[in-house]
Amino acid sequence: MSGVLYIVATPIGNLDDITLRAIEVLRDVDIVAAEDTRHSQRLLAHLGLRKKMLSLHEHNERERSTQIVKYLHNGQTIALVSDAGTPLISDPGYPLLQAVIDAGLKVVPVPGVSSVITALSAAGVPTDHFCFHGFLPHKNAERIARLKALQLLSGSQILLESTHRIERLLQQIDELMPDCHVVLAKELTKRHERFLRGTAAECLLWFEQDAALSKGEFVVLLHQPAAASQTSQLDNERLLTLLMAEMPLKKAVKIACEISGGRKNELYQQALELQQV
Repeated sequence: MSGVLYIVATPIGNLDDITLRAIEVLRDVDIVAAEDTRHSQRLLAHLGLRKKMLSLHEHNERERSTQIVKYLHNGQTIALVSDAGTPLISDPGYPLLQAVIDAGLKVVPVPGVSSVITALSAAGVPTDHFCFHGFLPHKNAERIARLKALQLLSGSQILLESTHRIERLLQQIDELMPDCHVVLAKELTKRHERFLRGTAAECLLWFEQDAALSKGEFVVLLHQPAAASQTSQLDNERLLTLLMAEMPLKKAVKIACEISGGRKNELYQQALELQQV
């Protein structure tokens, strides 16, 4: 009988946030596949568990996927965990998940903490319509193109950012969307958890006054004033035109698909037509 791959959410800070079901699954599986085995070992030790572990990160996940599929075919059960929160949400694991599904094997989610939903629940921005964009590209031109594309979207927009680039992100938001309502959620569930609410310029001023505020991992939530969002409904032609001015056609189409949820073939054809204008 084939084994099962469990996608197990783990705490993002406070270890007491782990679910009873997650503890049970981690206790019973044969192997734990972790983004960083040293980091996850601390969680297992906190739970009083000793397990066989495999590292699975962005540099080895395709090779590991083949190995894990073999283990599953042999009847072993495996839990996939990330360093914090729900696996695959801006974390490694997608190639593994696809390999397991393609092999006809069973995948079971074990839900729990997600930094995105945790931040959204207490941020004070509308929650009826939101979109998660993960980390922006490192290259400046691509970051600007993505942020310009966000101006075309209604609802709350959610990003992730590190302590090393948070100030640059705020500066770019201030230039492109000075009236946008910004919420910075940092160090969620940890001792120094903070929510900063204001414009990008106000957040930068707070960083100047207290450098410690810029330290940590951030969930960044953006919501434009009602008047702006009502006149900024997504238009694929505008979106493609904006992106194609900053990057090659294929990449522009890929990002437009991610943002709009449109069909790739249709957007690609539309981009070709725009290129010929």
